[in-house]
Amino acid sequence: MDISQVKNVVVAGGGVLGSQIAFQTAYRGYKTTIWLRSEASIERARPKIEHLREVYLNTLEAMKTNPKAYAYGLIAQDEITPEKLDQLKEQVERAYSNLKLTSDWDEAFGDADFVIESVAENPEQKIEFYTELAKHLPEKTIVATNSSTMIPSMFAAATGRPEKYLALHFANEIWRNPIGEVMGHAGTAQENFDMVVKFAASIRMIPVKVLKEQPGYLLNSMLVPLLVSAEQLWANGVGDVEDIDRAWRIGTGSPKGPFQILDIIGLVTAYNVALMNPAAKDPESVQGRIVALLKEKIDKGETGVAAGKGFYEYK
Repeated sequence: MDISQVKNVVVAGGGVLGSQIAFQTAYRGYKTTIWLRSEASIERARPKIEHLREVYLNTLEAMKTNPKAYAYGLIAQDEITPEKLDQLKEQVERAYSNLKLTSDWDEAFGDADFVIESVAENPEQKIEFYTELAKHLPEKTIVATNSSTMIPSMFAAATGRPEKYLALHFANEIWRNPIGEVMGHAGTAQENFDMVVKFAASIRMIPVKVLKEQPGYLLNSMLVPLLVSAEQLWANGVGDVEDIDRAWRIGTGSPKGPFQILDIIGLVTAYNVALMNPAAKDPESVQGRIVALLKEKIDKGETGVAAGKGFYEYK
């Protein structure tokens, strides 16, 4: 499929990244649908979409006077004028109005050109999703996973179209952190890999090609060890959350510490990733303690930025 043939894009999942991917795709002019498992999931996704509308509008307004507010995903830097930024606000409103949320499989996927799967980081749930998805897709559709940690060869057979299946991974706050990591598997057709690279660029991401399958791609292969190290320091009582973050920020000049990053990612995702470590089954191990501590926060509804509270509180 050529990029010019991609009109209808479906994002499966309305979590932190799923909602961002969908909103950015709609902002860039694609007919965009978010598929969710239930009406309850739809209602949980709506506030995320509303929040993104406000973020995009506020960021565009701030760029009129504050160079530090610049977000690559919204506009090329050399195009910035007050008039252009106001035009893009209208584009944000169109994206917000036209974005469709549905739990109906055929309505969402029946004419999809490109599907981006962003469901929970759980292998069984992904296989269940792909097995059902295959019953509803037209032959033309290319499918990509946004999985943070799992490689596409784990699920290629379940899709029923391994040559049209690969990975497209985004960073959080994609309008500011515009990376699109494209990773195929041994059975991915090169033309489909190339199409996804072009799609990423078309929604103002910077495509990064991952040349062989690697859990964590490029970004998370570097980021996850940092987050795990921070979690271990926390679980072992070596430092509290604030001081661990403070040490990282001051020592490296990074704008965010690891627990601030975890809040953005979402503690449910962090918990699911932690569970994949076999050591998590032993409650006496450090990994077991990390899982238990994350579960305590999740059970209290403290799941991160989207919930208003994670390791920190957000207004």
